[in-house]
Amino acid sequence: MPRAFRVVMSLAVIGAVGYGAYATRDLWLANVERMLGYQDASAPAQQAQSERRSGQGQGGGRRRGAGQFSGPAPVLASNATTADVPVYINGVGSVKALNTVTVRAQVSGRLVEIDFGEGQDIKKGDVIARIDDSVYKAQLDQALAKKAQDEALLAGAQRDLNRYQLMVKTASGTQQQVDTQTSLVAQYTAQVKADAAAIESAQATLDYTTIKAPIDGRTGIRNVDVGNLVSSSDSTGIVTLSQIRPISVLFSIPQQQLARVNAASAAGTLAVQAMGNDGTTIIDNGTLAVVDNQVDPTTGTIKLKANFPNEKLALWPGAFVNARLLVETLKGVTVIPSGAVQRGPNGTFVYIVKDGQTVAMKSVKVRQQDDTLAVIADGVSAGDKVVTTGFARLQDGAKVQISASGDQTAPNAPAAGDQGQPVAENDAQGSQGNGGNANGGEQQQHHRHNGQGGKNGHSGKGGNASRDGQDGNAQPAAGGNQATDASASSAPGNSSASSTQQQ
Repeated sequence: MPRAFRVVMSLAVIGAVGYGAYATRDLWLANVERMLGYQDASAPAQQAQSERRSGQGQGGGRRRGAGQFSGPAPVLASNATTADVPVYINGVGSVKALNTVTVRAQVSGRLVEIDFGEGQDIKKGDVIARIDDSVYKAQLDQALAKKAQDEALLAGAQRDLNRYQLMVKTASGTQQQVDTQTSLVAQYTAQVKADAAAIESAQATLDYTTIKAPIDGRTGIRNVDVGNLVSSSDSTGIVTLSQIRPISVLFSIPQQQLARVNAASAAGTLAVQAMGNDGTTIIDNGTLAVVDNQVDPTTGTIKLKANFPNEKLALWPGAFVNARLLVETLKGVTVIPSGAVQRGPNGTFVYIVKDGQTVAMKSVKVRQQDDTLAVIADGVSAGDKVVTTGFARLQDGAKVQISASGDQTAPNAPAAGDQGQPVAENDAQGSQGNGGNANGGEQQQHHRHNGQGGKNGHSGKGGNASRDGQDGNAQPAAGGNQATDASASSAPGNSSASSTQQQ
């Protein structure tokens, strides 16, 4: 007895699950249709449920599932074109000022004046700051006085030498006196030259109290204020001066690209573009300045330096930036959208749309490819139409229907001779409902499993029912026909304005 009870309960559970699946089959199928693009997202799911409750078309769900993918596959396509394609080598680097100088004091003293503003553009030779120069002026005056003293001694020694030379001629003096005085004159002459050098040194030291800009550039944030003591040993300096117009970018590329870069550089100056964070915006255009003389063995990359005019100050020292180097331009090559290139076990291939709206699978050789375009070396010619979207149902020789625009998720409505195929959501189905009304038997054949609704539609105005069973989906253009169907129909699904696709 317990075993029989378990068997009965198991059968009851299985029956309940089967009934639940049968009762909700239309709701699940409607969701699948919306996901695949065969049903208007605005169509209420209750339409399918109400049609099921009206007892229409037993077993029609199987017929719909079987015929759902029987028509042409909806695809988007694009023509292959001929274009000149630039070839870039991408790298990541950082911005560096063309010249950077830390302005330091060359003499010690108290800072008495600062003649620049923070963030100011200054020219070479402009005064930046001044140091108290009283001590250095005194040293210069001392050197000048010492020179005057030695010049007076030199003049006296020179007169004595002349006198001794006359005395020797008249035999009133000795040659020894002449020689001694000659040495003294030479000594004073050398001392005067040393005094002149001391004066130049004192003058240079005095000039160092006025600090001037060594290059054109922009000042940063100053490190000292007026009144502070500064010296040549200060590591921070007074201010940092950076030349940012023009400016440099240091970036690295793989060592495998070095031979290609050197070959292109030999033909002329190479162009470099600094790219924005989005990878498409060009910040500035510059030229390649130098290729480093060695490869970094730790990373396998080599550094390159490019100079940019930076007129708009879009590049700033220390910032990271993406750079791309133009090494060559491919002239007159065949290009297609990158989305058209597919990869399979035998390599890359594309689907080419042939006459009669069928596709042929064609193996291609891709020369280069990026996010948007693919350069085809062999397999596709300019003017060929290749499929770019909708590969799920494609195979060699499959029939397709090309959407009129890239905004459509499915192609337009099929021709009058095509039966049981998917229809685009934005298709003017009212024109179909008014055009295919001659054969009532054919119309009922292609209704959904709730065929009674179709019959009700025919009772009001049989000639206005769509041959695909989409009388309830007619657009407002056939409003009069919809009103007739709604008044005569006993199933709510036939009076709905939903664009649920009939398979």
